[in-house]
Amino acid sequence: MATVSESEWKKALTSIIEELDDSQLKDMLEFLEIPKQRTSTTSRELIPQRIIESCGVETSIHKIREAVDRIPQRDGAVLKHLQPFVDELKSKEEEKGQKRKHRETESEDETPEAGFKKNNIVSDSCSDEEAEADELKSPQPDKERKMPPWRISIHDLKIVGQLGKKAIAGKVVQKSGLRTYQTKDKQKKFFFFLGVADETSSIKVMVYGNERYQVFTVGDCYLFRNVLMEEKVMKVTKMSNISRTATLDVPQNLEMEARMLVDFQIPVCSIAQANSAAERTSVSIEGTITEIASVENIKLKSKRRKKAKQELRLEDSTGSIRITLWGEDIKQLRGKSHGDVVRVTNVRTSRFHDAVSLNSTTFTRIFQVQSAAVQNVTIEIIGIIKASRTQTELDAQISGREVQTFVVDSSLLADVVGVRLEGDFEDRLLSNMPFSADVEIEGNKINKMNAVNEM
Repeated sequence: MATVSESEWKKALTSIIEELDDSQLKDMLEFLEIPKQRTSTTSRELIPQRIIESCGVETSIHKIREAVDRIPQRDGAVLKHLQPFVDELKSKEEEKGQKRKHRETESEDETPEAGFKKNNIVSDSCSDEEAEADELKSPQPDKERKMPPWRISIHDLKIVGQLGKKAIAGKVVQKSGLRTYQTKDKQKKFFFFLGVADETSSIKVMVYGNERYQVFTVGDCYLFRNVLMEEKVMKVTKMSNISRTATLDVPQNLEMEARMLVDFQIPVCSIAQANSAAERTSVSIEGTITEIASVENIKLKSKRRKKAKQELRLEDSTGSIRITLWGEDIKQLRGKSHGDVVRVTNVRTSRFHDAVSLNSTTFTRIFQVQSAAVQNVTIEIIGIIKASRTQTELDAQISGREVQTFVVDSSLLADVVGVRLEGDFEDRLLSNMPFSADVEIEGNKINKMNAVNEM
């Protein structure tokens, strides 16, 4: 079996080191754990030999590959020197694996006399030791070693920077809405983003054109060929080939990484910036919830059905804005309340005269940044918005503040006010108003309540 040429690797390693600045070289040497007294960033010509002496040829190739993946320098100038040796080692390790498998098969076919017996188990006296030695020589993860020859992992693609004739297999875990850009001759073009992950890593994918938007379904797995790589983004053009493929076993943490690559693609802007944005601009904002309205069922124009709608108002140091959530997006407000700080991503501006509001899209996400503080205050209940057997929505004034809307469990409210839930509960509440109570509030939710004055 051919071995990797030490002299050729030393030349390539010298070229790699020449591409690094002092800071990157220092990071690499620290990662490789090369003794400081044996290296210096000012004597670069000596470093390749020191690395090879310290780690060995094959191990140093593996370690340099890992180091390049960790430091910022991953451009083609470095990778073109490194990748041929990485490929050579992979081929060598695959050959070892095939020989070991063949040896194990032959051992099973041999008679007991061909090996030695121990506890009635026949084995080749050297196969276990050699297999263990092979494992020690190959630090590649099991899943990488089992990668078929036509496929490259996302982890390796981000190192190499190009697919070549290979394909990428990945699971689409997130998809953005369609977005637009203008060419130099002011033509309007479409693109969208995907969050894609495999067993080894995750990557952001930019797909040009709108004709493929319906091709990709979140949760399905696809093969990508003839794509472009630019920095850390994989780009799918009209020349790229896409096909569906078998399900991949993607770790949950990598799915989350891929999802966040798209969820947080639109940078968070201030509410003032959102208010000044053009019609149908996609934005992400962060602020404190100052109001959550009741759910409404709106009859859609030209359709014979209704769609659920719920509004909230967000405020930051620059202003406030109304956000309308539609359909399934309303569920994202569960567990959120008045006073919570939230980040709302991928919403779209809507202008009516001079007023700007935000509408949810298929890809809107609401993330809780900070929960509202728990407060103990005295309120005066002055209005009932909606009362059911389970929950009551009411208007109340906190001493010295403006009127706010609160929600409370109806059973708690009935017990404190001293009325029955059965029958016309709302009318009974109204007949006892205004009503003062000491309450514990968390945002706009009343957790505890005690009457201030006896009825």
